[in-house]
Amino acid sequence: MGYFNAFIVGGFICLVGQLLMDATKLTSAHVLIIFVTSGVVLTAVGLYEPLVKIGGAGATIPLPGFGYSLAKGAFKGVDQNGLLGAFFGGVEATSGGITAAIVFGYLMAIIFNPKTKP
Repeated sequence: MGYFNAFIVGGFICLVGQLLMDATKLTSAHVLIIFVTSGVVLTAVGLYEPLVKIGGAGATIPLPGFGYSLAKGAFKGVDQNGLLGAFFGGVEATSGGITAAIVFGYLMAIIFNPKTKP
C-alpha cells in the first residue's frame, strides 16, 4: 500500500505542477520556486508532515519535499543552536541533495556538451 500512496501523492504534486505550467504563463522556474516555498510554508504550519506520513517518498522526493527538508533542518538547527541555527540548519539538512545535484549536473555537462538555445 505504501507504493500506491507514494504514487498517488507524488503524481498529484506533479499534476499540480503541470497544470500550473499549462493553464498559466508560469515557467518551470516559477513553479520550482512556488513548490519549494509551499513545502516550507506547509511544514511551518504543520500541514506537510501528515502528507509525508501518508505518501512517504511521494511527498519527500518532489520539490515541496525539498522545502520540507529545508524547514525541518531549520527547526532542528534552532533547537540545537538557537536563532543562529535557522540560518544554517536547512542547508546542513539538505547538503547531500545539493551536492548530488551539483556533481551530477557537472558530469552531465561534461558528457553531453550542452549548448545554449538560440
